[in-house]
Amino acid sequence: MFPLFEQNWRLFAPDPDSFNRKILARTAHTDPEGAVQVTPWFDLAAVDHSAVDHSVFPSHTSQNLLRRAWTSYVETHGGSDTARSERAVMLQTYLRNIAADRVASHSGSRTFEFIQLRVVTLPVAAPGTAAGTRPPAPTEDRLLPWWKVTSHGK
Repeated sequence: MFPLFEQNWRLFAPDPDSFNRKILARTAHTDPEGAVQVTPWFDLAAVDHSAVDHSVFPSHTSQNLLRRAWTSYVETHGGSDTARSERAVMLQTYLRNIAADRVASHSGSRTFEFIQLRVVTLPVAAPGTAAGTRPPAPTEDRLLPWWKVTSHGK
């Protein structure tokens, strides 16, 4: 599994996260007149959660693929979005490809040339605490740069 995933059991039996992450994607393409068209945000994590909620036997791989790609990206990039090693470049490409493939599978025949990710991290309330009427405040709202993609949605 290395270099995409470290060799351990977390992919199949992960430690539960103390955060919920909304991983959103939007795409852009240039129309025939030369204007750049940007799509609304698409919640990739919500699609994963919906698939798990509606499956009697959800796959651990499908549950964790996007989440682990994101945590691996953060481990190699830290707070910046500059790849400083070959592994960081590979994980950036891996995350970009997962997002582009997921968006392409939900966009029908619409083509796109660029993709951008936004990750909103929300804390998970401790068991037994009153959530109240307000949603939790995000602990992080990270906007990644636009990435060039090829042959997606075509």
